[in-house]
Amino acid sequence: MVEAIGYKVRCCIALLALAAMIGACHAPQRVTLTLSAASSLQDALGEVEATYKQSHANVDFSNNFASSNTLARQIDQGAPADVFLSAAAKPMDQLEQKGLLAAGTRRDLLRNSLVLIAPRDSQLRDFQGLTDRSIREIALGDPASVPAGQYGRQTLVSLGLWERLNAKLVLGKDVRQVLSYVETGNADAGLVYATDALASTKVRVVALAPESSHEPIVYPVAVVKASHSDEAARRFVESLASPVAQAIFKKHGFAMAAP
Repeated sequence: MVEAIGYKVRCCIALLALAAMIGACHAPQRVTLTLSAASSLQDALGEVEATYKQSHANVDFSNNFASSNTLARQIDQGAPADVFLSAAAKPMDQLEQKGLLAAGTRRDLLRNSLVLIAPRDSQLRDFQGLTDRSIREIALGDPASVPAGQYGRQTLVSLGLWERLNAKLVLGKDVRQVLSYVETGNADAGLVYATDALASTKVRVVALAPESSHEPIVYPVAVVKASHSDEAARRFVESLASPVAQAIFKKHGFAMAAP
């Protein structure tokens, strides 16, 4: 009798172990996706990821936010990344030309606008007002590495203001640093994306840069060829064009790029 009971117990334990093994085999493998993304995407992307995790509980995210050129250089030098989201085409072009993107995964995802901002109590009214003596420092992303700074330089050149304002410029490492300079009063004005201005309660939009004054502000996305989670990265990139993700991006001020 005792032996029979023992046998049954051993059988139950074996069946439970087998069930656990089968369950483990069918359970989704846990994945951490490393995203290298333009600083201007920080707020929107965080919300997109949180929403994505609701239906993909096995996926975690590790985000690296910086200027797009800095991120492209890091990827080129071998820094780990599964997905690259750039605020300009050129950094993505450079990686594609070097064969560092997964074929067929690149797409234009978002569009943005460039705006002139100032502290909320500023009397600045337009771009021409930047030449006034009361405007001593103007924050701009470093045109050598920051797409927003490159668009800003193009705009100031187009408006005939670049040479006149050059001595007033304070260069930031990315667009969020430019926003911070204006928010804290360390700059009297700045050029940022419309989405960054929307995210701040400490600045106001003075003027919208004419679209004709700079290259189109397009955000491409692609899976990095060296990704260790290629399938998961591709699924996430595909999800960025979904109605749910689009609604989040639009809430944060982005426009969807034309298909």
